[in-house]
Amino acid sequence: MQFLLAGVAFFSTLFGGVLAVRVHDKLHLVLGAAAGVMLGVVAFDLIPEALDSTSRELFGVPVAMLTVALGFFTIHVLERAIAIHRAHEDEFETHGHGQHQHGQEKVGLLAGGGLVAHSVLDGVGIGLAFQAGHEVGIAVAIAVIAHDFADGFNTFTITTLYGNERRRALLLLAMDALAPMVGVTIGTLVHVPSGAVGLYLGYFAGFLLYLATADILPEAHARHASRLTLAFTAGGAAFMWLVVGLAG
Repeated sequence: MQFLLAGVAFFSTLFGGVLAVRVHDKLHLVLGAAAGVMLGVVAFDLIPEALDSTSRELFGVPVAMLTVALGFFTIHVLERAIAIHRAHEDEFETHGHGQHQHGQEKVGLLAGGGLVAHSVLDGVGIGLAFQAGHEVGIAVAIAVIAHDFADGFNTFTITTLYGNERRRALLLLAMDALAPMVGVTIGTLVHVPSGAVGLYLGYFAGFLLYLATADILPEAHARHASRLTLAFTAGGAAFMWLVVGLAG
């Protein structure tokens, strides 16, 4: 099942990349919904499951919640270190030509490569989540599929925005699409103790929480800050509430 869902993530990533080439006007609604789905998985499935899996506390705080914070800050530090956040287009137009062009291209490749690494970790998350249970694995896979759509869009956009030719951007997009399948293989082969699975679910919840709030939501509202975007975000979260409720 996890490999089938990784295949869906593959096509979700490619679809996001295709939309980056062809469609822009309604993308904010799709990104808003994707962020809502990810927030719903974190709040309604991952954190409750992590708390159920381990009851240990450290200085009065559940260890599972400490791993949520750790996951959040880990991806924040990584993004700052490898410059995943792309510059605004006007900044690129000002600095992206002349003597800075070659350096800008490297930044674009590094950012795209960082998104590929993200997608590998997404796949690992699916594999490990299935070790915690079938329902948890499906919920995590839905979040990853929603996230990988945005990843596919951003991989193509970031790479080309920094001056790289279309061929390079498409190559990185293909790598990003295959990355979840590689990650699922790793997450399936690496078996961890049941208590450790709960801690990882908390860590992955922090990972998704950061991506939804710091990457996807700002991108959605930067394009068209509208009540409709907010409604799609709420709808995405409500959808995951329904999925978790039916699975229970």
